[in-house]
Amino acid sequence: MTESSISLSHPQINDGWFREKETLWPGQAMCLKVKEILHVEKSLYQDVLVFKSETYGTVLVLDGVIQCTERDEFSYQEMITHLAMNSHPDPRKVLVIGGGDGGVLREVIKHDSVEELILCEIDEAVIRVSKEYLPGMAVGFNNDKVKVVIGDGFPFLADKVNSFDVIITDASDPVGPAESLFQAKYFELMRNALRPGGIISTQGECQWLHLSLIKEVQTYCRSLFPVVEYAFTTIPTYPSGQIGFMLCCLEEGHNLRKPIRRFTPEQEAKLFRYYNAEVHEAAFVLPQFTKNAFAE
Repeated sequence: MTESSISLSHPQINDGWFREKETLWPGQAMCLKVKEILHVEKSLYQDVLVFKSETYGTVLVLDGVIQCTERDEFSYQEMITHLAMNSHPDPRKVLVIGGGDGGVLREVIKHDSVEELILCEIDEAVIRVSKEYLPGMAVGFNNDKVKVVIGDGFPFLADKVNSFDVIITDASDPVGPAESLFQAKYFELMRNALRPGGIISTQGECQWLHLSLIKEVQTYCRSLFPVVEYAFTTIPTYPSGQIGFMLCCLEEGHNLRKPIRRFTPEQEAKLFRYYNAEVHEAAFVLPQFTKNAFAE
């Protein structure tokens, strides 16, 4: 580590290595070699750490859990966004809950149909820190269509009815400030806030570690929405290298597995690093152990 980082320290960085909390990695750990500690802060809601890694660029960590790295963030940001956006025929009003790093905003504004884009983030520190240390993601805040609300997504949705075409919940894991975003009541609020034919996309945890939680969320989603699907992407620095998305639609019979709007191959090559129409369809093809668990 450089001399400029000597005054900064963090309990999860020892001997030049960051080690993620084992809460979500039972019996295993994710470690990254640290080049420089950039920022350490206790916000009103959580522990905030930013460091420069040797191989994954700048890393944002909240409450000891990696949220994004410059090297692989695009696979998550693109998939949680475009699986929903390209499944809607005309997404004009979009709400993002969480996502204070700006990555989902960056992806949503790639769709010319969007007229209004609201981000509701509970912790202003995430936005502030991301603008300083992750400009490639925070560029999403620079668009004139974006409106930022600092607050809890749960009460924000309470009085929103028939308001949004797409709602994307970019939540951290179901502990701490994001815990309420995995409850059945939250999904009910999202359903009420959708316009007819509306779609939600939420962070859906890892098949290798959290199948029981995924199935629980899927069960109460099916009691609220006529169409519910689980998709996933690969990402090296998330638990077991995979993260899923729960997608729900108000329109009965709607096929979320095939994009109804498509970018041209030239546009895909220019706009994306992970997502394309073929990946969209493949994301819903589940391994047999997951299919078996969902069928139980």
